[in-house]
Amino acid sequence: MEKPSYSGHRARLRKRFENAGLSSLLEHEILELLLTYAISRKDTKPLAWALLKKFGSLGSVLDATPSELGEVPGIGKHSALFIRLVREVMRFYFLEEVKKRKEITTPENVVDFCRASLQGEPNEVFEVIYLTTRNTVIGVERISTGTIDRASISPRKIIEQALKRRAAALIFVHNHPSGEPDPSAEDRALTETLSRIAAPLGISVLDHIVVGKGKFFSIRANSFIKTKKEKV
Repeated sequence: MEKPSYSGHRARLRKRFENAGLSSLLEHEILELLLTYAISRKDTKPLAWALLKKFGSLGSVLDATPSELGEVPGIGKHSALFIRLVREVMRFYFLEEVKKRKEITTPENVVDFCRASLQGEPNEVFEVIYLTTRNTVIGVERISTGTIDRASISPRKIIEQALKRRAAALIFVHNHPSGEPDPSAEDRALTETLSRIAAPLGISVLDHIVVGKGKFFSIRANSFIKTKKEKV
């Protein structure tokens, strides 16, 4: 049986990747190669170009939801889920890597820590980082997805988890998909509420970081949080 015309091209892409990694491939070739593992009997080059045309970049393709990917003709449910799986595996890998850091001491550390889980999120996400007295990470928990307000956050759940994990300190992180990290009045009020509830239990709220596109805002650094060491 005669091999399809694109089979040789696929083999060459895989060989280049095997020998020199992704640096040997252009953006559309990376996506094209990726799609070959989900689509076995079709030329994936046109699909790769169609995805890049719609979403603008490889990163944006990976950040797209399965339903958004399915809007591209030729991308079925299987292919869309495969692309999403790749993104989620990447997210899991980078999150595990940053967890290996010994401690978090600056807002920049927090942003680096959470970038893997927040990058590309189309909705607001609120996460809690639980820490020891030495600011080493005990765990991370996603509390809410969607519009962040006091009604969507359960202080009781956060404190219960902090006590269960024997956390001495908390850092809150959430993203603004719009890109601007300036906290709203609601963000500041939520921070004050959680700080007030945690303090009598000996748990410090170290910061609340709002992450935008390439920017972030530290509520503590801008004097909206007072720690035990600071004068009220």
